[in-house]
Amino acid sequence: MSQAPLVLVDGSSYLYRAFHALPPLTTSKGLPTGAVKGVLNMLKSLRKQYPDSPFAVVFDAKGGTFRDEMFAEYKANRPSMPDDMRVQIEPLHASVIALGFPLLCVEGVEADDVIGTLARSSAAADRPVVISTGDKDMAQLVDGHITLVNTMTGSVMDIEGVKEKFGVSPEQIIDYLALMGDSSDNIPGVPGIGPKTASGLLVGVGGGLVDLYEKLDIVPTLPIRGAKNLPAKLEEHREMAFLSYRLATIKIDVPLDIGLEDLHLKQPDCEKLIELYTELEFKSWIAEVERDAKRAGQVIVHEEPAPPAEEQQYETILDQARFDVWLKKLNDAKLIAFDTETTGLDAQQAQLVGLSFAVKPGEAAYIPLTHSYMGVPEQLDRDSVLRALKPLLEDPDKAKVGQHAKFDMNILANCAIGGDQACGIMVQGVAFDTMLESYVLDSTATRHDMDSLALKYLGHSTTSFQDIAGKGVKQLTFDQISLEQAGPYAAEDADVTLRLHQALHEKLLAIPSLNKVLTDIEMPLVPVLARIERQGALVDANLLGIQSVELGDKLVALEREAFAIAGEEFNLSSPKQLGVILYEKLGLPIISKTAKGQPSTAEAVLAELAEQDFPLPKVLMQYRSMSKLKSTYTDRLPEQINPRTGRIHTSYHQAVTATGRLSSSDPNLQNIPIRTAEGRRIRQAFVAPKGYKLLAADYSQIELRIMAHLAKDEGLLHAFRNNLDVHSATAAEVFGVELGDVTVDQRRSAKAINFGLIYGMSAFGLAKQIGVDRKQSQAYIDRYFARYPGVLDYMERTRTQAAEQGYVETIFGRRLYLPDINAKNPALRKGAERTAINAPMQGTAADIIKKAMVAVDNWLTASGLDARVILQVHDELVLEVREDLVDQVRDEVRIHMSEAAKLDVPLLVEVGVGNNWDEAH
Repeated sequence: MSQAPLVLVDGSSYLYRAFHALPPLTTSKGLPTGAVKGVLNMLKSLRKQYPDSPFAVVFDAKGGTFRDEMFAEYKANRPSMPDDMRVQIEPLHASVIALGFPLLCVEGVEADDVIGTLARSSAAADRPVVISTGDKDMAQLVDGHITLVNTMTGSVMDIEGVKEKFGVSPEQIIDYLALMGDSSDNIPGVPGIGPKTASGLLVGVGGGLVDLYEKLDIVPTLPIRGAKNLPAKLEEHREMAFLSYRLATIKIDVPLDIGLEDLHLKQPDCEKLIELYTELEFKSWIAEVERDAKRAGQVIVHEEPAPPAEEQQYETILDQARFDVWLKKLNDAKLIAFDTETTGLDAQQAQLVGLSFAVKPGEAAYIPLTHSYMGVPEQLDRDSVLRALKPLLEDPDKAKVGQHAKFDMNILANCAIGGDQACGIMVQGVAFDTMLESYVLDSTATRHDMDSLALKYLGHSTTSFQDIAGKGVKQLTFDQISLEQAGPYAAEDADVTLRLHQALHEKLLAIPSLNKVLTDIEMPLVPVLARIERQGALVDANLLGIQSVELGDKLVALEREAFAIAGEEFNLSSPKQLGVILYEKLGLPIISKTAKGQPSTAEAVLAELAEQDFPLPKVLMQYRSMSKLKSTYTDRLPEQINPRTGRIHTSYHQAVTATGRLSSSDPNLQNIPIRTAEGRRIRQAFVAPKGYKLLAADYSQIELRIMAHLAKDEGLLHAFRNNLDVHSATAAEVFGVELGDVTVDQRRSAKAINFGLIYGMSAFGLAKQIGVDRKQSQAYIDRYFARYPGVLDYMERTRTQAAEQGYVETIFGRRLYLPDINAKNPALRKGAERTAINAPMQGTAADIIKKAMVAVDNWLTASGLDARVILQVHDELVLEVREDLVDQVRDEVRIHMSEAAKLDVPLLVEVGVGNNWDEAH
C-alpha cells in the first residue's frame, strides 16, 4: 500500500456545508458565490495534500433515486434547496472540471453510492482510499484500506476513530443508523432510540440488526436506560428498522462507465478558469491563474468587460430658476417617478433630506432640502420647495410611480412645512409601485428591492449607498455625504424606478389577471397601510414593565427547576453546555445534529424530546418561550414607543411572503402568541385611549371556508351554510357518530384533520399530532375523503393543473409559481404539491383581508366617523373607536368584511369590543 491513495470527494456534502457554514458572498450583480469559493478552496487544498493521487469529485445527480421508490418519504422533511445555493451548482461544476478534477454525477443513485462503489473497487485492488466527506453515513465504508477525512475540520477517521466516535465498529454503522434513524434524510429508525441506546444494543448483543432481533430476550438485561421497555418497542417497529437498514446502506455495485484508470487529474484549463473567475469575481484567483499560466508558458489575454454605456441626464437642482424648469416638467409629464432621501429607515422618525424625480428614462433630478451639505448655495428655501410641490404630489389625477412608495408617502406625510408638524404632504395618485409590480408578477422569482430588480429586469447594477459613503462606514446618514455624491445617486433611484415600471408594467399587461391583482388589491392597499402605520397603537408601558418583572421571576424559577433536574447549574442559553447536560449527562436520545456534527439543541429537537416526556426539555421549552416574550415584547415594546406620538408604529410589508399575506416588523405583531396566558397578557397592554374602545374583527375559519368553496364539496358546503361547528361535523362523519355525540377528543382530532389536510399533512404527521399509530391515522384520512370526496377531487385536480402550468392561483388571480412541481426528486415534487394545495387557500385569505381593509378604510374615510384601523394581524382587524360609535362601527365593519368576497359559503366575521386588545379579541 505504498502507492498514492485514491481521493474521493463528496461534493454534494461539501456544497451544503460550505453554503450553510461559510459567510455569504455575492458578486456586484448579486450572484451568490460563497459555496463555490468554499468548495473550490477545499479542493485546491486536497490537491496540494495529495499531489500524486487520482481523484474523483462526486455530486448527486438531478432527479430521484432507488431509495425514493423504496420509501416515498425518504428525505421528505428536507427543505427545498435554497435558490441562492441552486444557482451556484452550475458554476461550481464548471469550475471543478476547469481545475482538472474528474467530476461524476450518476442518475438514479446518490453520490454516496458512487463513492462507495469506487472505494470498494480500489480497496479490492489493494489501493488505499481517502474519502473526503462530512457525512457520518460514510463511516460504514471504513476498513483497513479506506479512511475518512473531513477537509473542513481537518479530522481523520480510521477504524479506531469510528469506534471512538460512534461506539460501534464500521461493520455495525448501518445497523446503528437503522436503529436511531436519520432526521436529515427522514430515515425513520426506531422512535425513541438515540445514539447511546443504539450503540449499547449492538455492543450488548455483539452483532448487527439481525442478531439484535434474534436476541430480544436479553435486551432487558443490558445496562441501557429504559432497557425493559425496549423489546416491545423494537418488535413494534421491526419492519421500519429493516427498511431503515436498507435505506442507510450505501451501494457498492453501481454500474459505472469509468474505471480507476480514468480518474487522473488533468492540467487546469486556464482560459476557462479565468472566464469563470471573472464571472464569479474571484479577482485574486484570476491573478493566480495568470501567474500559473505564465510559468507554464501559456499566454492568457484577460480584459475586464466594458460596462454598458447609458445616456443619463441627471441634475442636482440648486437654484430657483432650475427648480421652476423642473416643476413645469413635472406638471407636464403624464407619469412621474419620485423618491425621498432621508436620515434613516424609520418612516415615522426619519427626517426628509431631499426629493428626486424622473420624467422619462435617463432624465432625472435631485432637489436637496437641507443645508448641511458643505458649500451648498442657499438660493432654494426648503419650505417654499415643499409648498410648491405639495399640490402636484397631492393631486390624485397626477399619476406617480415609486419603489416601496409607502415609505416615501409616510416620510412626506410626516415632514413639517414651516415648522408645523401637522402640515405634511399627503401624497395621492400613486398608480404604480415597482416593488409590488415585481411581487405580483412572481412573488418568488427574486427579492423585490430596487437593486435586485434593476439587475434582473434592466441588467443594471445600481450605485449603493455604501459605494458613495465608503466601505466599512456604519453611521453616516444621507445628509452627511457630499452633494456631489448625493445628487447622481438620488437621481438614479428615480430614473431606475421609472425604467423598472416600464419593464414590469409591460409584463403585467400581458397577464390581465395579475394586473388586476395589482390594480384592485395591492395598490389600493398602499395608502391604507400608510395611514395605519402613521396612526400607530397605544401601549401601556407601565403594564408591560410589570409583566416584564413577572416574566423575569418565572424565568428564574424555571432556571432553578432546570438546575434541579440536571443536578448542576449551567447556562440555559449555551447550546454547548446544554448539549453536555442533555446528551452526555442525562443520556437523552440524539434526534439530529448540527452542521458541525454536534447534537442539536434547536427548538424543534427540544419539542420532540418534550413530547417524549423528558422533563428537562419541557422546562427548556417554557424557558425559551418566556424568554422570547420578555426580550421581544415586554422589554422591547416600551423602547419602541415613538416619543413624538406616544404610540407604537409597526411596519407592514406587502412584498415578503410568497402567498400574499402581510407581515410586520419593528415590532412583529404576527408572532404574539394568543394560546398562552403570557401572550394574551401582552395583548392586554395594547389599550384604547380614554373615551375610546378597541374593536377586533376576525374572520372565522376562513381557510376552511375557502376550501369548501374551491372543492365544491357538498358535505363542507352544508356544514358552513347551516352554521354548523365544522370540526364537530367532520368528527361525526369520520368517527361515524351523531353530531350531538361527538366528544371533545374526537372534535380535536377532526380539527387536526381539517387543518392538516390543508397544509398537506401526511398520515405519519397526523398520527404524531393526534397520538395514534400511522395505520389508524391513514384510516381517518381515508374515511375523511370518503365522506368529503370533493376535497380529494380538488387536491388531485390542483396537483394536475399545477404540474401542467407550473403555478396555482387564488380566486382573484394571484399566482404562486412552483419551480419544483415537476421535479424528478419525489421529495421536492411532493413538497411543491403540498404548497400547490395550500397556496390557493392561504393566498385567497390574504386577498380577502386586504380587500376588506380597503373597504373598511374607504367607509371610515367617507363617513368621517371618529374611528380608525390601528392593527392588522393574520385574519383580524383592530380598530380604535369612540365609545358612542361602537355599535354603528361594529355593524358596518362586519358587513364590509363579510362582503369582501362572494363565496359559495358565507364569510363569518366575529367582532369583540374591549378596553384592550385581549378583551376585544
